[in-house]
Amino acid sequence: MLPRNTDRPRGHPSARSRQRRSWLALLAWSLGAMALPAAAADLRTIVPTIKRSVVGVGTFERTRSPSIVFVGTGFVVGDGLDVITNAHVVPATLAEGKMEQLGIVLPDGEGVRFRPAELVQRDNEHDLAHLRLSGTPLPALELGDSDTAQEGQELALTGFPLAMALGLHAATHRATLAAITPIVRPSLGARTLDPRQIAALQRAPFSIFQLDGTAYPGNSGSPVYDPATGKVLGVINAVFVKGLKETAITAPSGITYAIPANYVRDLLRKK
Repeated sequence: MLPRNTDRPRGHPSARSRQRRSWLALLAWSLGAMALPAAAADLRTIVPTIKRSVVGVGTFERTRSPSIVFVGTGFVVGDGLDVITNAHVVPATLAEGKMEQLGIVLPDGEGVRFRPAELVQRDNEHDLAHLRLSGTPLPALELGDSDTAQEGQELALTGFPLAMALGLHAATHRATLAAITPIVRPSLGARTLDPRQIAALQRAPFSIFQLDGTAYPGNSGSPVYDPATGKVLGVINAVFVKGLKETAITAPSGITYAIPANYVRDLLRKK
């Protein structure tokens, strides 16, 4: 039998004791790491503030049934009378003979309320539109600096998915900024390019946000924001961009795109 080592100083931890402490430290770190995302993703504080500034975008025609037609989502910025949405949400023409009006749609008890708006600017390249209200200002969201957004960042979006079917009830979803990517995907050859992609290639390229999250019809124009600050970093684009990058996908997928908010700031300067 080998003699016991009696040279170890009193109080020196044994190998088993050190191993136990290591496992306890690892467990504590793991539990802490698991708790962090839940705390960071808690949207309960910010969602009520965001919802006050999110509006529907559509048209009103008194003799039509239904008289109000919802097309997409928008959000209020600036002095409370500026509304941002996607350009493809705004009709190219209105039925003037039938007194069709462009405007925003607001929840009003069990129904909805329409407020007329004027189209101030349309940015077709970035698929953005600036509408202007009159009358009482609404609570406005603050634009953040989208150049500071980082891949892997946790974001949120609030809008009206499938509102014509589900009603004008704002829904909030989490999303991860999966990639910052060029608006036009690489093509395998000239034969696979459609006219929209060719036109996009001829313009100055710009990057968009690819989000790990699902958007549905009606979400176009929804604000994408930092859950911690509520600052808007992007504008959901569920149709225009997807048509350029994912032509083969016709059903909602787990990938959604957003136009960086700095293009919104540029658009507002043009008024």
